[in-house]
Amino acid sequence: MIRPVAARVLPALLLAFVASTTARAEDAKRRGAAAAKPAPAASVPGGSGATLVATFNDWSAYTAQTGKAKICYALSQPKQRSPANLKDTPAYVFVSFRPAENVKNEVATVLGFPTKDGGPAQAAIGTTTYDLVTKAQNAWIKNPSEEAQAIATMSKGQSLTVSATSARGNKTSDRYSLAGFAQALERARKECP
Repeated sequence: MIRPVAARVLPALLLAFVASTTARAEDAKRRGAAAAKPAPAASVPGGSGATLVATFNDWSAYTAQTGKAKICYALSQPKQRSPANLKDTPAYVFVSFRPAENVKNEVATVLGFPTKDGGPAQAAIGTTTYDLVTKAQNAWIKNPSEEAQAIATMSKGQSLTVSATSARGNKTSDRYSLAGFAQALERARKECP
């Protein structure tokens, strides 16, 4: 069962989420693609900013407000981390919906440690893999057009493994259970139609 995310951790997650969105927008600009406008950091809510809507096995659905915009996401924490000294550092994988920005099904991770920007990273669900792009402590599906396929694969899979390289050059691996993913995703989607 997913550990409840403490109220003091959720604001950090939302800050990481904003950083991830900003990094994604910057990356898309570099590639010449249309980018979602990042949420302004000043509007990130305080300790009561995220609300737990429902929990399904190892996944939970949350909502949050950034200014007037609503964010909804399905979120989980890793069941296993490697190397072992990462266990005390929070990490998350989540799929978000930001209707005000016309963003749906954005797959992102908060790794909990600095990475080399654009360094090697990958998500594996069974035998299917997706390249990730890293920025600071975050990673997301490198090719946004693969997000729907990744979500479909996650909905059918048993576990997700996120592998990345830290800024120091250490190889890391986080294994997430996918039990409850499809239900939490559907609930988050309903909260942000």
